[in-house]
Amino acid sequence: MSTHTQNVPKGKWKFKVPSAFTILFIVLILAVIGTWLIPSGSYSKLKYNSANKSFVVTNPHGEKSTLPATKETLDNLKVSIAIDQFTEGKIRKPISVPDTYERLESAPKSLLDIPEAMVHGTIQAADIMVFIFVLGGMIGVVNETGSFNAGLIALTKRTKGREFLLIFFVSIFMILGGTSCGLEEEAVAFYPILCPIFIALGYDSIISVGAIFLAGSLGTTYSTINPFAVVIASSAAGIPFTEGIVWRVIGLVAGSTVLIGYLYWYAKKIKKDPSFSYTYEDREDFHKRYETDLSHSDKYPFTLKRKIILSMFGIAFPLMVYGVIMWGWWFPQMAGSFLMIVIVMMFIAGLPEERVLNAFMKGASSLVPVSLIIGLARAVNLVMEQGLISDTILYYASNMVSGMSSYTFIIALLFIFFLLGFIVPSSSGLAVLSMPIIAPLADTAGIDRSIIVSAYNWGQYAMLYLAPTGLVLATLQMLGMKYSHWFKFVWPIVLYTLGSGALMLCIQVALVS
Repeated sequence: MSTHTQNVPKGKWKFKVPSAFTILFIVLILAVIGTWLIPSGSYSKLKYNSANKSFVVTNPHGEKSTLPATKETLDNLKVSIAIDQFTEGKIRKPISVPDTYERLESAPKSLLDIPEAMVHGTIQAADIMVFIFVLGGMIGVVNETGSFNAGLIALTKRTKGREFLLIFFVSIFMILGGTSCGLEEEAVAFYPILCPIFIALGYDSIISVGAIFLAGSLGTTYSTINPFAVVIASSAAGIPFTEGIVWRVIGLVAGSTVLIGYLYWYAKKIKKDPSFSYTYEDREDFHKRYETDLSHSDKYPFTLKRKIILSMFGIAFPLMVYGVIMWGWWFPQMAGSFLMIVIVMMFIAGLPEERVLNAFMKGASSLVPVSLIIGLARAVNLVMEQGLISDTILYYASNMVSGMSSYTFIIALLFIFFLLGFIVPSSSGLAVLSMPIIAPLADTAGIDRSIIVSAYNWGQYAMLYLAPTGLVLATLQMLGMKYSHWFKFVWPIVLYTLGSGALMLCIQVALVS
């Protein structure tokens, strides 16, 4: 009998928070039910065909027509996006064409469609899954060489008494990565490096997720030059991304200060009293996943070979970020770079081939649950797309705010983007679907379009701090953290983002519009 069972009095039922898989499966069932309750409908979609340099418009009934890729075509379609955004490949996803929404014959999904949606969702996530597997394999190899243990022993000796500095610098790095290039999905690579360090310094899994996921997401919330969020949203709204950048910088500075202050408060609390930790009951599982043996420092001397391997491991991540920003890398290229580094590590390590390969496979297999959760989250979006309810929700949302006064309009829009963030958790996906429809409404309300872009950023990401359809559950699965524990920590940041966002939007309306 487990200790947990023994501690529960007989006859008393104790609620157990569902696992990440169960939560997503429940959301998937709700999405299926939604296809029966919400009317089906669709906007026409516009996509640039680079092969013959033309636009392809697909109407709600699936009929396609080819139009010349000119500014005149975009003007006729009431699409306020510069032609170069399409021809230069900056906008690759189909965008919604304004005033083309049509109700369609209902396309409800059934419970029998769920397994197939899960499979297709996993197929769609194949690139990030391979990246995660290669990452896990690389971690397994580095761990097998003893480089992690040796490096952590050296680090803990040098940071004694200044432990929070590491949290501060990691948070700043993630915030800057988020605001400049949307560093989020790639951040799964950092947990295996930083979690053992945070454990060694006396911190918990909340600090790990807060300094990596939450800091990166906050940076993306206040995107300044992020091509996957504010740049593509501004383009879809028909304005330069530099419009409104001052307000986003103000939001970034204020938000970063609040988050780092919050992390400092929490870190100080758990250093003083470890039982204060929101995840105290799960600390053993977290430590089992990431804790390394630092008790025998003589067993892991920091030799030159281990320094080289650990340096290569560390270089892999700045290289990944640089590749994304400068060379347009995505998951296949990132996985390829990691794999090349792993191959070089294998030769440097000088360990038997079978031992190294077993370490790689063990490391890759440890991240299978994380990969499957990402695929399952994609299945939710697939069900709503195939049930033709995503565009209907967007259509009714845009009608809801039409005709409102400027202040009521912008506040309502902030919360509409908050809800749409659950349905379309992709920043670029929501931008190209919603901006061509909602941006023209700003003109009728007398609001500058840059303010709409800010509402999109702040509203959607306030939801993505906690939406199960985004990266949250995959992140929590990596650390063995319950969703309820994360919610307890993150809800003040969600409220801050919505509250400060509403205030700054109203100030912008008063000063800019």
